Amino acid sequence: MSARDRVREHLLQHSVRRGDFVLKSGRRSSWFIDSKMTICAPETMLDVATLVLDMLPDDVTAIGGLTMGADGVSFITAGVAATQGRLLRAFSVRKEVKDHGAGGRIAGVLWPGDRVVVTEDTVTRGTSLLEAARVVTEFGAEVALLAAVVDRGGTVEAMASAEGWPFRALFRAPDLGFDYEGS
Repeated sequence: MSARDRVREHLLQHSVRRGDFVLKSGRRSSWFIDSKMTICAPETMLDVATLVLDMLPDDVTAIGGLTMGADGVSFITAGVAATQGRLLRAFSVRKEVKDHGAGGRIAGVLWPGDRVVVTEDTVTRGTSLLEAARVVTEFGAEVALLAAVVDRGGTVEAMASAEGWPFRALFRAPDLGFDYEGS
């Protein structure tokens, strides 16, 4: 079984829930996915990191995104990359400006001029992913790619493209047997 097949199977068995859910947007859905249940599971985290690494441009120097959604993906991917001799800096974008210490919204290692993959575990509308990309750009880094483990909404690609950023997802709602739930 391939890494992709193992991750897909794990998502369906451990991350997907069926029922009546209210999403972050306030919309209702018949399914919900907590992809952190797969991203952070010891039996699949290396597969997730390998799949993410396979889709990264070669010239990317950092990976991160809005905390908490991006943290698992970013940190395991950077860790696995380091074992392969590819040094990726990892960072989180805080939801708000920190008013003490060094301040700012970036935590971890990100340098101005870095070529960055901004990531997220699961996206529906993509607002968190785009917000993180804007913070990274304001910081002085260049967004090379927006990436998600799961795209459940199907709207992010067009929104990212309008900003000039490419978007890729490891899995889209139809890959998991569901219709998109965008907008």
